[in-house]
Amino acid sequence: MTRTAAPVVSAARRRATLATTAALLALGDLAVKTWAVQALAAGHSLDLGLLQLRLAYNPGVAFSLGATLPGWVVLTATALITTGIAVYAWRSARTANLALRTGMAAVLAGAVANLIDRGIDGVVTDYLHTGWWPTFNLADVLITCGGALIVLATLRSPDHRREPAED
Repeated sequence: MTRTAAPVVSAARRRATLATTAALLALGDLAVKTWAVQALAAGHSLDLGLLQLRLAYNPGVAFSLGATLPGWVVLTATALITTGIAVYAWRSARTANLALRTGMAAVLAGAVANLIDRGIDGVVTDYLHTGWWPTFNLADVLITCGGALIVLATLRSPDHRREPAED
């Protein structure tokens, strides 16, 4: 039995799909943040069992690193990192498989959403609270899951399975 080749997708279409996916995911995160600010204001919280919705603001980055730095420093650093992610995703999309492109779109979406949120008022809006982990948001979930998907896609790629060179 012969296998049919997968349809060829143009580089432009791959890039457009990656950018559209990232934009939609980022908009979703920003919409949830807007809801959280309105619904969880004045100390209100919502208990969902293992997870609690509780409003918090983070002037730093992950785990509040850099929280004592001037806001413009954190904003500039995150903007540069986000730009680097965008450039890498754009350039890699041409040859990356679907799993890798999906992971890059998720990471880019989370980075862009948190950057926009920070650009508005100097802090990132967090609302997912576990009690045993720092409070986080959907953008953080996208970055983490996207990063994990990138690692898995890279480990499963044929290029990664090449035999190591002998000394």
